[in-house]
Amino acid sequence: MSESGALRRQYGNTIELNGEQEAYEILAELTVNGTQYAVLQSGSMQGEDAIEVFRVVEGEQGSLQLETVEDDDEWESVAEAYDDAQFGSDDQP
Repeated sequence: MSESGALRRQYGNTIELNGEQEAYEILAELTVNGTQYAVLQSGSMQGEDAIEVFRVVEGEQGSLQLETVEDDDEWESVAEAYDDAQFGSDDQP
C-alpha cells in the first residue's frame, strides 16, 4: 500500500460529490492491490466515525474521478488498509 496526493492536488482537501449537499474531506488516498482509492468523510459522518471509500479513476483529459465501491470485500480491504495506516497494525513486520 502506498499513499498518493493526486486527488488533493486536483481538488484540495475537500470534494463535493454530485447530488450531495455536503462537502467531503479527503482523509486519505491509498493504493491497495494496485488500485487507487480515496477515503472520504462528511461533517455529519464524523460523529459516527463513519467513512466512505471510492475508487479513483482517470477520466477524460487525465482528470481524476471517483467511482463507488460496490463490492463489500473490496470496501473492507480498503477500510482495513486505512485503519492500519492510521492506527498501525500488529500484522505488519
